[in-house]
Amino acid sequence: MESASPILALEDVVKVYRLGDVEVRALRGITLSVGAGDFVAIMGASGSGKSTLMNIIGCLDRPTSGRYLLAGRDVAGLPKGRLAEVRNQTLGFVFQSFNLLPRTDALENVELPLIYAGVRARERRRRAAEALAQVGLGDRLHHRPNQLSGGQQQRVAIARALVSRPRLLLADEPTGNLDSRTSVEVMALLQALGRSGLTVLLVTHEADIARYAARVVVIRDGLVQSDERRAPEVAVPEVSA
Repeated sequence: MESASPILALEDVVKVYRLGDVEVRALRGITLSVGAGDFVAIMGASGSGKSTLMNIIGCLDRPTSGRYLLAGRDVAGLPKGRLAEVRNQTLGFVFQSFNLLPRTDALENVELPLIYAGVRARERRRRAAEALAQVGLGDRLHHRPNQLSGGQQQRVAIARALVSRPRLLLADEPTGNLDSRTSVEVMALLQALGRSGLTVLLVTHEADIARYAARVVVIRDGLVQSDERRAPEVAVPEVSA
């Protein structure tokens, strides 16, 4: 069952783009509610509308019509500045390409959101080190991205998303650049974060990855085609010999 106070709720959300005289309806009326602590995978083919949906959920875009409640606040009509503020306070983002600064070590990469938030240097370093320890990289604080494996780089990216203490983690194809073994390691970490109470929303086109989520929402032609809850498979990383 879902929480009485969902972390996000979309009500009949429509998104229309205009390309010259052509009107493209990317979302045709999405209604979706996600409870706090839920682990949801969003799936859909290219052009289905799932990327537009994630941009709206991530406060990177606004719906043409409909309501979007994030942590109980109607954010659909907020101006850009307020939208950015809500995004920075409530959301953490993880991307397929990691988006790490190559000449900056893990600790400094994780500190970045706190620099933008105006957190003082000592507190930034403390919280960044804590986030890296949380993802199992407490002994890699001063390694640069080129000194880390792909899986470790994604862990740094997850730590960077966690350092602002978000309520909702949005992971966009987080295993897309990883081999299958490393993908399971990352999914085990995301499941552990979900068990700790963080809400996780995962976009993936891979059914093998979606099976680790407790709920799978399939988007097709700008609408929710299916929304199923099931017992997730537990991600168990291989033990190195």
